[in-house]
Amino acid sequence: MSEIDAGKPAGKPAGKQKSADKQKSADKQKSADKQKPQDKQAGKQADGGKEAAHGHRAADERPSGPPRLQQFYREQVVPRLRSELKIENLMQVPRISKITVNMGVGEAAADKKIMDAAVADLIKITGQKPLITKSRKAIASFKIRAGLAIGAKVTLRGMRMYEFLDRLISIAMPRIRDFRGVSPRAFDGQGNYSLGVKEQIIFPEIQYDQIDQVRGMDITITTTARDDRHGRALLEAFNFPFRK
Repeated sequence: MSEIDAGKPAGKPAGKQKSADKQKSADKQKSADKQKPQDKQAGKQADGGKEAAHGHRAADERPSGPPRLQQFYREQVVPRLRSELKIENLMQVPRISKITVNMGVGEAAADKKIMDAAVADLIKITGQKPLITKSRKAIASFKIRAGLAIGAKVTLRGMRMYEFLDRLISIAMPRIRDFRGVSPRAFDGQGNYSLGVKEQIIFPEIQYDQIDQVRGMDITITTTARDDRHGRALLEAFNFPFRK
């Protein structure tokens, strides 16, 4: 009897100790669970700081503000044209609405890889994916079937249009061999100007040792001018190199 009574008080503290241990482990688990989101948030902030420091984020790589030529048009070209053409209404000042780059690839009828190379060149030059143009009817003498891909074109507007025009005037045209200016007679009567480029390698984006062949392209600058005189005045304000 004394041994049983002596064993009972000894068993109670052991049960209390077990419950205390369980409570401590539960508290530790809760604190660890709370700490994990904080650690993840801190890790994300650290990763973001590293990306910002090394410039890996795409948003940081984009240039801020409008293109250089677009700002030049607003600040200098518009006041100049209003005074030269005697335009009172600001909305009547001529401007460039779009630029179309067209590349004919007739050799693609025999080899589809030529079309892929032409599309890759246009993407590098304009920064935009081109539209594949197809033949409307079959011509037996040229071995062309209806619906066959024979060209590619890109229509540029907005920021890409001004950036392309800036590179065309400042970098590409001075790289043309024996360049003496472009013809001032290439207007269509409504203020739109077209010019042909014989080699795509005049653009710095194209590496000469990485192309399959030299191919040309047609560039059409569409404006809101009423006639050729206003269209030429607009392009001259952009320092377009007309032949004199």
